[in-house]
Amino acid sequence: MKALVTGAAGQLGADVVDRFAASGHEVVAVGRRDLDITQRDQVLGAVGAVRPDAVVNCAAYTAVDSCETDADRAFAVNSLAVRHLAEAARRFDAHLCHLSTDYVFSGDKPEPYHEWDRPDPRSVYGASKLAGEQEAGEAATVVRTSWLCGRHGANMVGTVLRLAAEDAPMRFVTDQRGSPSFAPDVAAVIERLCVDRRPGLYHVTNQGEASWYELAREVMAAAGLDPDRVVPITTAELVPPRPAPRPANSVLENRALALAGLARPSDYRASLARLVSELVD
Repeated sequence: MKALVTGAAGQLGADVVDRFAASGHEVVAVGRRDLDITQRDQVLGAVGAVRPDAVVNCAAYTAVDSCETDADRAFAVNSLAVRHLAEAARRFDAHLCHLSTDYVFSGDKPEPYHEWDRPDPRSVYGASKLAGEQEAGEAATVVRTSWLCGRHGANMVGTVLRLAAEDAPMRFVTDQRGSPSFAPDVAAVIERLCVDRRPGLYHVTNQGEASWYELAREVMAAAGLDPDRVVPITTAELVPPRPAPRPANSVLENRALALAGLARPSDYRASLARLVSELVD
């Protein structure tokens, strides 16, 4: 099939492009310089010209703390732009797959969140991403992921390796837990959902959970470095404090995938080891 991928230069978008291309699909990859998804006329023009079978929206304003003081931009990119993409998908008979986040939840639930839990965002970023889910519409696929890592862009794995190389202090919080997810694994599920044109909401994360402190230690161990260099702290001890509240619990259960009989991404530790090997070599 033919797929139009927005945010194609980003952390997940780049792996989505690679995955679709490797499977033999025709891919049209666009970034911010190619297409401003906040502009309705540009979106309708691009989708009308490409006539894709699927539109995968990996574009987002993900500067979580900056969203707190730039709510207009957050809602323009993360919410209104999805309205334009959904309209274009309907007009040109394309299946829309939109990417969302664990930040739509408060983080107060002690157990993992599943797709039928009620969202309750506590940050502007989370609120804008929830609005984007609503704008995507019932016919679209909405994929929530969390704690994404990959070869492209800034992420936890790259940060830990950089700090380790600089002999810098390595302090990571113990009171935020999530589902570490790896871009190639998430991209593989996105491809399956788009080929099937499956509507609805799916949590797509690697299996297993960790705190940021635990994950940092695992990165160090995978790189053959001393995990004891990582020091545990609490969110309250972060200096400077972060403007946007983070969910204490970002663990996402992949319940919809399991109930649908679809393969879920494997345990995150194997993917972590592969990524560290790629980044260190």
